[in-house]
Amino acid sequence: MSKPRTYQTEAIIIKKTKLGEADRILTLYTPHLGKIQAVAKGVRRPKSKLSGHLELLTHSLISLARGRNLDTVTSSQTISSFLPLKSDLWLTSCALYVTELVNQFTVDHIENYPLFQVLQETMEELCRTDNRELILHYFELHLLNEVGYRPQLQQCVACQTLLEPTTNSFCPGSGGMLCPNCHHSQPFSYPLSVNAQKVLRLLQNSDYNTASRLKIDAKLSRELEKVIGNYLKYLLEREVKSAAWLDTLREETRAITSD
Repeated sequence: MSKPRTYQTEAIIIKKTKLGEADRILTLYTPHLGKIQAVAKGVRRPKSKLSGHLELLTHSLISLARGRNLDTVTSSQTISSFLPLKSDLWLTSCALYVTELVNQFTVDHIENYPLFQVLQETMEELCRTDNRELILHYFELHLLNEVGYRPQLQQCVACQTLLEPTTNSFCPGSGGMLCPNCHHSQPFSYPLSVNAQKVLRLLQNSDYNTASRLKIDAKLSRELEKVIGNYLKYLLEREVKSAAWLDTLREETRAITSD
């Protein structure tokens, strides 16, 4: 049976690229179609009726017409504009980091409804709370769960023994933790404090309401940034562009706080 010529879907706009003089190619993450690309014609013109509903970091209900190469947006209605994400540099940077990771870790037309839910929840929580670092770490671990790269945090990936409450190490190449007896066999591993291990496990295995009760100080946050950041970089085999900008903002904020 052939697909209908037109269809409608919810979507969060995770990327946009200029096309010609007035058009854009949009990258959309949807609940049941996965990641799709679509053309929004004339959307860059000042009088475009579509432009406000197709902004980056917007959750919209979008109607599309199927095309030979790319589908075309025919209408759109905003579900949530996530306004706080667009009026605060820190929040904008956090949201762009989240959407870049979704874009990098997914391929087109593969449905992953749990990942859409995690993305939507993260955008909403970034708008509501000030605990941005915790939200980002929660998102990172749940993204990894949904795309098939869940790190092993409970037992040593080399000898399979349950980890003791001591300084163990995380090895990106092995996809998880190494006990003190095994970490010497993997030179590219990072020691993790007991508190960091506890926080990672709680974030990995809890819903956001439970995870949001955590309190993370600056030292612990830097430890988490390092280990998760290195794992993401290893998996993608490239730098996450928006992560570098986030790191710059973090250092500026910490410098101001320490003065």
